[in-house]
Amino acid sequence: MIGPARETDRGMSVALTHVLTIAITTILIAMLLLAGNAMLDSQTERSTETSLETVGERLAGEIDNVDRIVDEDKDEDTATIVADHPRTIANSQYTIELLQGTTCEEAPLLDDSNPCVKLTSYDVDVTVHVPVAIDDDRIESETSVTGGSVEITYDSDDGITLAGGDR
Repeated sequence: MIGPARETDRGMSVALTHVLTIAITTILIAMLLLAGNAMLDSQTERSTETSLETVGERLAGEIDNVDRIVDEDKDEDTATIVADHPRTIANSQYTIELLQGTTCEEAPLLDDSNPCVKLTSYDVDVTVHVPVAIDDDRIESETSVTGGSVEITYDSDDGITLAGGDR
């Protein structure tokens, strides 16, 4: 049966369709933005981890160089290298710690046989451990500095220590 009441109901269908289309589009755009944000966060973490590993490997090599300088020149009881590294990685400051082998056993894939360099990012939740090829007895006390210019010093009394560089 066709009557005048149905003619007014037909206009509601167009408005309802528009509202539903806008709501579904809004939900899809919000989901797309959330997925993009999650992908950006994971890329930032991966980039930070890779950069920290690179800095850690460079530092491990520089610490090994200080150890070799002292081993080769038996008359020297001190040696110092100042190494420049980035102050920030992925827009986040980071901490560098020189740890004894017994402390490094908490790191994945490392045991307590060698000391390690631990790099920790402040803003991004990333920590990296890099083994150092020196004797554990060369580290008298564990030291920590922030990223940037790092002074690596061997002293016969204190062993190998890290300090903020003056550059």
